[in-house]
Amino acid sequence: MDVGMWNSEKYGTICAKLIKGAELPSLGPGRSNRAVIGVLQSLDESSIANGLEIRDPEMAMCCLSGLWLLHNYLGESHTISQNIPSSTGSFWHGIMHRREPDYGNAKYWFRRVGSHPAYDTLVTAVQERHSDFARRVTSAGTWDAFAFVDACQQAASDQPLNATCRQIALLEWQVLFDHCYQSAFD
Repeated sequence: MDVGMWNSEKYGTICAKLIKGAELPSLGPGRSNRAVIGVLQSLDESSIANGLEIRDPEMAMCCLSGLWLLHNYLGESHTISQNIPSSTGSFWHGIMHRREPDYGNAKYWFRRVGSHPAYDTLVTAVQERHSDFARRVTSAGTWDAFAFVDACQQAASDQPLNATCRQIALLEWQVLFDHCYQSAFD
């Protein structure tokens, strides 16, 4: 996975290994990474805490949902995220449905997200790396999750757009995972 200057080591050995071992996110369901199933099945909030105190168990569960999703285990990610009633749980839930692909259901969950604290960071990252595309997925300087769902849907039949959307999906995953991890652990 091309994480650029993103430092996955700050999440501890287990998370860093899972992040580095992942492929660029698919816009669809993708193929489950069987090489990491044992590690994923062994994870819980404590095992990804890297010795830190769990400040917010719900955000720690969001991290778990994200790790399952990163390795294309949509069902497992869904089981976790659908039981997290916060806007962050809805964010992971929306990404998972976008990848199924169930675009209408993804938009339902993104409506439940509302304005998310990770959106500002995501807009900045997209503007820095994909300035032309940023105009397509932002509105008045804020992230437009609905426009990104539409772009992903269109990308199914547009190879150059598909490549860009996959890069944006990676940025989205990184920003959201970082937000969750920083909120979950002291």
